[in-house]
Amino acid sequence: MLGQALSQDLLATLSGSLVGFVLGLIGGGGSILAVPLLVYVVGVASPHVAIGTSAIAVALSALANLWGHARQGHVKWRCALVFAAAGIVGAALGSSFGKQFDGEKLLTLFGVLMIVIAAAMFFKKASEGDVGVRLDWLSAPQLMPLLLMYGVGVGALSGFFGIGGGFLVVPGLIAATNMPLIFAIGSSLVSVAAFGFTTAGNYALSGLIDWPLVGFFIIGGVVGGLLGRRVAEAMSGRKQLLAQVFAAIVATVGVYVVWRGLGD
Repeated sequence: MLGQALSQDLLATLSGSLVGFVLGLIGGGGSILAVPLLVYVVGVASPHVAIGTSAIAVALSALANLWGHARQGHVKWRCALVFAAAGIVGAALGSSFGKQFDGEKLLTLFGVLMIVIAAAMFFKKASEGDVGVRLDWLSAPQLMPLLLMYGVGVGALSGFFGIGGGFLVVPGLIAATNMPLIFAIGSSLVSVAAFGFTTAGNYALSGLIDWPLVGFFIIGGVVGGLLGRRVAEAMSGRKQLLAQVFAAIVATVGVYVVWRGLGD
């Protein structure tokens, strides 16, 4: 029994490191990876407990990675906070509609959406983006409507499909502000954390969080996130390659989600 517990703790730590690495590298994908890892690798019996546990673990890992990106100056705080606030509103609206649809079909549709977005990003020529973009009194008339529109849209999709939506935040921030990819990755973690804590709060009220596993998941997430940030920083000068890596990971997870959905 003790050996089994230690094995589960180790697997949770390793799974957390993988999720943290992805969060640090591309700013998204944590939630959609965390649930399958907790169920199929760590061995969490209840999918609902896996969802609740992954939500709080991903949110805390996102905060840890956010701190690292912020230290490197890769977070556009005002843009990130407005986008996240709008996303929470959208998630509340989207989840209300999503509960009326079959969960497996929703997940399959989300996988298709991920593949479409990945294809668009992979073949799009990477641009430098506007490093100096910022939300202030002068830029607000132009940026605020776009941040609110894309924020609500990404949040609605996140709530509708019942999943983190981190993969959508980065493209949404770029579309709204034209910020460089490395800044969108850092800024997106504000939304990932906000969405995760919102979901986790609901599950915690129902007792659907395995707190010891959260601890081991976070330990791994911090280590993996540090490595992911370093890789992202090293690749920040190669805009096209970083964008293609992002797209490839999105597409891979999207194909997996569709395969699981069609196979059930």
